Amino acid sequence: MTMPNQNNDLFQLRAEIALVAARMIAQDGADYGTARRKAARQVLGVDQPKPNMMPDDLQIEDEVRKYQALFGGAAHAERLLHLRETALAVMEALSDFNPYITGAVLNGTAGEHDDIHLQLFADSAKEVQIYLLNRNVNIEISETPHFKGGRHAPVETVSFPWMKEMVHAELYEYQDLRGALKPRADGRPQRLDAAALRTLIANEAAHDK
Repeated sequence: MTMPNQNNDLFQLRAEIALVAARMIAQDGADYGTARRKAARQVLGVDQPKPNMMPDDLQIEDEVRKYQALFGGAAHAERLLHLRETALAVMEALSDFNPYITGAVLNGTAGEHDDIHLQLFADSAKEVQIYLLNRNVNIEISETPHFKGGRHAPVETVSFPWMKEMVHAELYEYQDLRGALKPRADGRPQRLDAAALRTLIANEAAHDK
């Protein structure tokens, strides 16, 4: 067990927590928040560490990517391609609702436990629900925190199976798309539309040849 003291370097502590959290995410499918808390408890031996000791999502994501590259091999690449192609098929079916892909399938860290996460920007959430129900798609409705933060109300989320994969589609108002296409702090895209996802898949295929 590592205990924080004057000789500990915060950077190293955050790196160690991120590494442990990434392993939980890749192996067990834990969400980032749960993995970070459990990893901090394991590394530091305390339940409520100081905020400056905790790695952010981008640092953990980077460690997940490294883990998948080291241990995932061809199986991970095949799984990721399958999820992206399935996501593209869903997005093409939902093209009237301005679908964008986000999450692990977009950023390349998706493994065997990951689902497909989409964000739809439509005039009405009911239109999306009716569209799916009319096509005999079984849906479950829940709420997801707004990607713009806690000052905005949670958004309705429709979850449904598609080609044996689970899809979670967050339903935003069309105006929420304004300013939503800025890249993340690390330069990676936060979300991509169907055309950009198609290009990503093609580029990855060309790179692997």
